[in-house]
Amino acid sequence: MIYYTMLPSPIGDITIVQEGEYIIEVSTENPMIKDDYILKNTPLLEKCKKELVEYFENKRTEFDIPLKMIGTEFQKKVWKSLLKIPYGETRSYKDIAIDIGSPKGCRAVGNANNKNPIGIIVPCHRVIGANGKMVGYAGGIDKKIFLLELEKTKT
Repeated sequence: MIYYTMLPSPIGDITIVQEGEYIIEVSTENPMIKDDYILKNTPLLEKCKKELVEYFENKRTEFDIPLKMIGTEFQKKVWKSLLKIPYGETRSYKDIAIDIGSPKGCRAVGNANNKNPIGIIVPCHRVIGANGKMVGYAGGIDKKIFLLELEKTKT
C-alpha cells in the first residue's frame, strides 16, 4: 500500500508519500499522487511531519527518516551526494558532478536535482550556481531562498 498525507508549511502545502517502510516523496509542487494512494496518517508519515515541523522551527538540522529513492542510477548517485551537504551550507552543480565522478556532468546533475522527489530531506535546495547565484529549483527560487535563509539563522 502507498499512503500519503499533507503538511501545511511556510513554503506551502507539503505532500509526503510512504511506500512500505520508506518515504518516497516530499513535495511542494505537483505531487505524484495516484488514484490508488490512500490518504492516511501512518506512524512513519507522522514522524516525517514532526521532523519537518521541527526543521521549519529551526529545531532540527538532520532527518532520521528511512528513504527509498526511486530514479535512475545516475539520479540516485546525485541524490546521495546531496545528502552529504551539511545543513546551512551550499554546493555548486560542479561540486556535485565532481563528487559523483562525473566532472563534466553539471547539466546532468542539474536535471537529476530537478527530478528529486524527496525535497527538503534530500536537500536539492542547497545546490547553487558556480557563481553563487540562485538557479534552478523545481519548487521555485523563492522557496529555495526561504530554505537557505532558514538554515542560515541556525548556523
